[in-house]
Amino acid sequence: MVSVKPVIDVAISGWGSYIPMYRIAVEEIARVWGKSPKHFREELLIDEKAVAGIDEDVATISVEASKNALGRAGLSPKELGAVFVGSESKPYAVKPTGTIVAEAIGATPRVLSADMEFACKAGTECLQCCIGLVGSGMINYGLAIGADTAQGAPADPLEYSAGCGGTALIVGRKDKEKEPVAILEGSVSYVTDTPDFWRRQKRDYPSHAEAFTGEPAYFTHTISATKLLLDELSLNPTDFKYAVFHQPNGKFPLRAAKILGFKKEQVEPGLLVPYIGNLYAGSSITGFSAILDVAMPGDRVLLVSFGSGAGSDAFSFVVQEGARTKRDMASKVMDYIKRKQNIDYAIYAKFRKKIVI
Repeated sequence: MVSVKPVIDVAISGWGSYIPMYRIAVEEIARVWGKSPKHFREELLIDEKAVAGIDEDVATISVEASKNALGRAGLSPKELGAVFVGSESKPYAVKPTGTIVAEAIGATPRVLSADMEFACKAGTECLQCCIGLVGSGMINYGLAIGADTAQGAPADPLEYSAGCGGTALIVGRKDKEKEPVAILEGSVSYVTDTPDFWRRQKRDYPSHAEAFTGEPAYFTHTISATKLLLDELSLNPTDFKYAVFHQPNGKFPLRAAKILGFKKEQVEPGLLVPYIGNLYAGSSITGFSAILDVAMPGDRVLLVSFGSGAGSDAFSFVVQEGARTKRDMASKVMDYIKRKQNIDYAIYAKFRKKIVI
């Protein structure tokens, strides 16, 4: 267990998301494979998922999200000291996505850049690194991105939930912020070697341990990280206005919240998986982005990620006035969710390159 409370107070300076416009409904996937969509829609609370277009990938998603975050922060890209991209579906097997994004947004050449991997918590892994760099005084601003064009093998249960999209968060020093968006109170990480999800080299799609991914993986790590953070900060579930948990489906975060003592109404505003699916590395931080789109000054927000393999990062933020004054400077998460075009399985297979010519 690693406990993080930086020497220098840090804040969220800007935030932004991007979600592709295409959607495929669970009924359409079920129709092709002769399955019933009932389990996915009624039990796992998944209606449809976002699908990246044929000209979209983790790099383009990250660039769009970063532009939104920079616009809200009011920063020049040259002020960024670090650009980190967390993903498990980066466009190159060997070539950093972070350098592509840094170049595209104009942050190069004097900037630290790297790609992070830790399944679905790669986005908050980037966030932790930015907090550490800013909180130590090494840089003034860091850009943390979680984005994925998630993959699910044809007919696999993951195919119903593996969505596409991402979010960028800019971390800055609190003492240099005129209008901070949210102040970090503290964070913890909880990690074990629990092999619930993996993809071997040269394999196109990930494998998973099915029911094993629940109790010993998702719930153990999510609940343990949350309890550690609450204990460290002497907080209770009732001290939070909102709580955002990783969303592999709609059922897991609601169940984790109930076990921990959070109410459904604290979780639902950031629960996006019914509309766009599991964004993997972008899942929990996109839920956090949706909360920043609506939260008011003084609201305390819990953010808890989960990454298979396995681990969780938990954060406590207190929303500031900047969230209210900056939110209309870029498209909101719900703007992207509402901007949609439904496609059939054939177009989906074409866009996701499931048909190899």
